Amino acid sequence: MSQKFAVPALLTLALAAAGSASAQSLAAAESLYDQGKWQEAATAAAALKTSAGYALAAEATTAGAGLSAESAKKGLFQKAQDYARQAINADKNNPDAYFELARAQGRLAQYSGILNSLGLAGDMKKNLDTAIKLKPNMASAYVALGLWHANLVSKGTVATLATGAKRNQINPNFEKAIALEPNAAVHRIEYANALLLQGNKAGARTQLEKAVSLPADTFWEKRDLEQARKTLAGL
Repeated sequence: MSQKFAVPALLTLALAAAGSASAQSLAAAESLYDQGKWQEAATAAAALKTSAGYALAAEATTAGAGLSAESAKKGLFQKAQDYARQAINADKNNPDAYFELARAQGRLAQYSGILNSLGLAGDMKKNLDTAIKLKPNMASAYVALGLWHANLVSKGTVATLATGAKRNQINPNFEKAIALEPNAAVHRIEYANALLLQGNKAGARTQLEKAVSLPADTFWEKRDLEQARKTLAGL
């Protein structure tokens, strides 16, 4: 190798090695998350200081709030929101970052007053729209949009007029998500939740029966299916 090309070649190798190490570290954080070790996953992912890492930290923190004491939930959703914003700052073209920000905002809205919650709902919709624009086949974003419409429609006229939520946009979003990822039980579980908000028990039962027949590998998938079985038993 000539001296002329030695430095650039070594630099290329160093960058490749760094990229590989980062990918391995992200995979390790994802593995922790799949095991249900959400705190460790969030810490490891955020330490990478990459957009993908911050987005995973946001996802893990939002999920972990579901296992935490009621008094801790709002703070965790705010932390997840902060992680998601860091992910966007690191890469404004990362669809997962906008999706995680929307998800954290949706959860945070449950702990806010009516005016704040409607403001968060508006921001959530913008972030979901951005996520879909960047990644049109993001099934989870369509699920979140379906839930967005369902929850706001269930709150009545004031909420729908303030946000533009529509009943006729609920089912199409869920159906699109399921068409994209037919074997993701969580999409059907959330569809059932939206149908129950509309008073459609028969439709919810159909979705839950399908959901509980699908495989569950991660800690979170198993938890979702356990809850789906309980809901189905109560219908």
